[in-house]
Amino acid sequence: MGGLALIAREAGHLVSGSDQALYPPMSDLLEAQNIPVHSGYEVTQLATRPDLVVVGNALSRGNPLVEYVLNEHIPYTSGPQWLMEHLLPGRPILAVAGTHGKTTTSAMVTFILEQGGHEPGFLIGGVPGNSPISARLGKGEWFVIEADEYDTAFFDKRSKFLHYRPEILVLGNLEFDHADIFDSIDDIEKQFEHLLRTVPEDGTVVVNTDHPRLDALLKRGCWSQVIRYSCCGTAAPWQATARQADCRRFDVSYNGQHMATVDWPVIGRHNMENALAAIAASHAVGVDAVGACASLADFRLPCRRLERVNPQGSIALYDDFAHHPSAIRETLRSLRSVGGKGQLIAVLEPRSNTMKRGIHGNTLTLALAESDLAIVRRRADLDWDPQELALKAHGTTLIVCDTLAEIVDTVRVQAAPGDQVVMMSNGNFDGLKNLLGPQLN
Repeated sequence: MGGLALIAREAGHLVSGSDQALYPPMSDLLEAQNIPVHSGYEVTQLATRPDLVVVGNALSRGNPLVEYVLNEHIPYTSGPQWLMEHLLPGRPILAVAGTHGKTTTSAMVTFILEQGGHEPGFLIGGVPGNSPISARLGKGEWFVIEADEYDTAFFDKRSKFLHYRPEILVLGNLEFDHADIFDSIDDIEKQFEHLLRTVPEDGTVVVNTDHPRLDALLKRGCWSQVIRYSCCGTAAPWQATARQADCRRFDVSYNGQHMATVDWPVIGRHNMENALAAIAASHAVGVDAVGACASLADFRLPCRRLERVNPQGSIALYDDFAHHPSAIRETLRSLRSVGGKGQLIAVLEPRSNTMKRGIHGNTLTLALAESDLAIVRRRADLDWDPQELALKAHGTTLIVCDTLAEIVDTVRVQAAPGDQVVMMSNGNFDGLKNLLGPQLN
C-alpha cells in the first residue's frame, strides 16, 4: 500500500493514508516522500471527502473507516484492481510469485532491467537496497511487480496476483502459508493454477525446477512457454553452481554454455536461486545474460533482508524479514556458510498469522536447529507455547522470553565477540533493533 501511494502521487493524485502500526522502513520512506499517514482509523480522517478510497487487504468489516466509506457511499476499490485499471493498462507485466523470495527477486529483476537501460516501473513489497523508493511508474515499457498470493480485500477474496495478467511470470517456490485464509496447500495451489491461466500463449513462465510441486502445478495446466532454472543440477536450461560455500561467487550457464561468474556482496544459496530467476526473467525481456550477471556485482539486498544493523560491531547483528520456517532455515544456513568460530544466535518473533497458529511446529524446530542458540518470543496471541519446541534433541539451546527486556538481557549475557545474532520477524519486533543495537556495538 505504501508503494501504491508513491506511484499514485507520481501519477498526479493527492494521496494520504491510514494505518494501525506503521514502522520502518516504510514509515521512513513515506515520511521522506511527504505522504501523510494517520495513525489509527478515526473517521475524521475522511472529513474532506476523497474521490476514491483504496482499501488494503488487512482491513475488514467492522473497521471504523470501512464502515464510514460504505455508509457514506464513497467510491472504493482494492489496490491491485486500481493499479491495473488506472495505471498499467497496456503495459507488459513481469510478475514474481512464490512463497518466499518475491521481494528480493523483484528487486533483482528491476535492478537488472534498470542497468540494461529499460527504465522499468516497479512495485515491490519492501524498500530495495539500490533505490530510495519501493515503487515508481517508470519511463520504460515493462512493469515489474511482486505478485502476492494473499487475498485482495474484504470484498474480493481472490489472490492479489490474479489481477496482474503478466506477460512473464516467475514461480520461485510454493509452500503452505497464510493459514488465516487458506485451509491447505491445495487451496494455495488452486490460486496459482488460476494465475497460470492468465499468462498468454506467447507469454513466458520462468520456473524453479528444483521444487517438484511447481512442476506438478504446471502439469495441471500451462499454455505458455516454460523456461526452467536450477541450482541443484536438475535438468534445466538455466543453471547456477556455487564457487564457494556462502555463494558470493557462482557460475551461470545457459543451455550448457557458461555465461558468466557472478561475484557479488550477497550471501546464501536462496539468494543465488533468486538471482538465477532474475537473470532468466530478464533474458526473456531481452537483457543480455552476461550483462545481467555483471550488473549483480552492484546489487544490494532490500531493507530487512539479512540487513547488517551494526557494521562495526564485534558481535554482528542482523535484521531479517522471516515469516516461514523455510525462510528461517535459509537465513540461518546463509549466516552459517560465512564461517567463523562464534555462535549463531536466532532471535525469533512468531508473528505471522500462520506462525501464531503453530501450523509449522515440526519444521520450525528443524529450522531453528540450524542455530546454536534460539531465543523465541512468547507473544500473548500465540496459540501454542514455544517451550514445546524440542530443540535440545538437535543440539540447539532454546530460551523462551516473554518481553523485549528479557530478550535484550538474554542476548547481552549469551552473546560474545565473534558471534552472529539475527532478529527474525515479519514485523518490526516492537523496536528490538533499537534496543539491541547499542548493546552489541
